[in-house]
Amino acid sequence: MSPGKSRRGAAIVGAGMIGEVHRRSALLVGAEIVGVLASTPQRSLEKAGEWGVCAFASVDEVLADERVDVVHICTPNATHAPFAEAALAAGKHVICEKPLGISLAEAERMAAAADTSGLVATVPFVYRYHPLVREIRARRQAGEFGDWHLLHGSYLQDWMLDPDASGWRVDPERGGVSRAFADIGSHWCDLVQWVSGETFTDVFAEFSIAVPTRPAAGGASFSGPRGDTAERVEVRTEDTAALLLRTGTGVLASATISQVAAGRKNRLWFELDGSGGSAVFDQENPEQVWLGGAEGNRVLVRDIGTGSAEHRRLSKLPAGHAQGYADCFDAFVADTYAAIDGDEPEGLPTFTDGLRSARLVEAVVRASGNGSWTKV
Repeated sequence: MSPGKSRRGAAIVGAGMIGEVHRRSALLVGAEIVGVLASTPQRSLEKAGEWGVCAFASVDEVLADERVDVVHICTPNATHAPFAEAALAAGKHVICEKPLGISLAEAERMAAAADTSGLVATVPFVYRYHPLVREIRARRQAGEFGDWHLLHGSYLQDWMLDPDASGWRVDPERGGVSRAFADIGSHWCDLVQWVSGETFTDVFAEFSIAVPTRPAAGGASFSGPRGDTAERVEVRTEDTAALLLRTGTGVLASATISQVAAGRKNRLWFELDGSGGSAVFDQENPEQVWLGGAEGNRVLVRDIGTGSAEHRRLSKLPAGHAQGYADCFDAFVADTYAAIDGDEPEGLPTFTDGLRSARLVEAVVRASGNGSWTKV
């Protein structure tokens, strides 16, 4: 936090894994965690005791607390719109997990509310914060890669491989009509568009469901990798998605998205091929990138004091001392709080970016149903 800035009060709404990540990053930037609201009163009390903060009884109580400047929304997707809109109306800055809502209409309302409020409202597309991602983007801006010929890659996980894995994300009423693409494919698309400078305007998509039934998830759970009941229900959200995309300048792209790829824990990978060179990034190996050229290839290693300005800003440790996802999240939250204090950080993903993502998700869902190229 910059000298002279007042300490910001934060409320964490949602106490699952990602709520813990938000809390850690807020503490590191100097925020005071005022309190927590979890999925049940008992869960709120347990987390409040663990964190040494107060337990909120409701969202209304969170918003009425004058100590709260920033609300971190880390709850199931169906709650994002009502919680974020209420927080903005109450004059609170918002960090809301993606997607912004479970429909395009909700995302449009949220982005409009953020725009008219004058408050800071951000969404954690945190893979933008890998230092070497910034380096690739800076090199693209400098013209190093020439004109793009092809953008391609994948985002693969295996947390839904177990037929008994379930949770609120599987339920379209709570998670939305798209699961794998909206959850992780949205990250890939945001990152590739931001790094390449291209915008996806048309899409052809196919969805598949690998496990036809899963245990029903209980109503109160904000998160959880397994079902909460013995009852099995029909799965209506996709496990995998295969996409062809076209950008506004006519560049072709392809992406494979899966939450049932055995052994893949969190592999976001992309390759950008241009007339002057190529670049490859792998989120599970973020300390180096591959740069391809007609006369030879190079491996660029993250380090302090080298590369672009943003590479240098976000590299906190010397080469060989790995930085990863948590460091990205820390940097994203720090930039959000810096924006609240009047700064304009480079690449901070806002509700405008969240709306762009919601439009793409909606187009991908339509494309998967109509079997033809679809406008975003």
